[in-house]
Amino acid sequence: MSVGRQLRSVMALPFNAIVTVPAILLWLTPWGPGFGRGGLVVAIVGAALGLCSALLGLTLMVKTIRLFSRLGRGTLAPWDPTVNLVIEGPYRYVRNPMISGVALVLLGEALATGSLALLGWFGLFVLVNAIYMPVFEEPGLVDRFGDEYRDYAKHVPRWIPRRAPWSPASGSPRSDP
Repeated sequence: MSVGRQLRSVMALPFNAIVTVPAILLWLTPWGPGFGRGGLVVAIVGAALGLCSALLGLTLMVKTIRLFSRLGRGTLAPWDPTVNLVIEGPYRYVRNPMISGVALVLLGEALATGSLALLGWFGLFVLVNAIYMPVFEEPGLVDRFGDEYRDYAKHVPRWIPRRAPWSPASGSPRSDP
């Protein structure tokens, strides 16, 4: 898998969601620590929680991009999708870890900056994806992967992670992490 293919998909999709749009919103709107309330303590707590959320989200994004490349032999972009269904790593717990990662970064940015505009962007991003995934992406995955995806979707939740990893061989959680 070429680095260029991966880079193009990352720059077109998650980069714009987590860097370009937030930068424009911060430039166009007022923002301040603690959403303008609570003073220094609220600002510090918001920054700390925001940093943790953003780092967790970035970690999840990097892991999913690597899995798309290594196991899926494709990218996260709809115009250059994976050839294989990826159901390893975080995909054993939740069907959309890439979107979850982006959402965690967006939430982290909103908390760290105290920007209501970024909080609104986070909400809009989650809402759009909550509609897009079941209406557009999942039917395409059923078309491409058939019963393999149906079985996966039956056992692995779309947004809220399972407690234990799912194994396609048995339909039940694996004991290894």
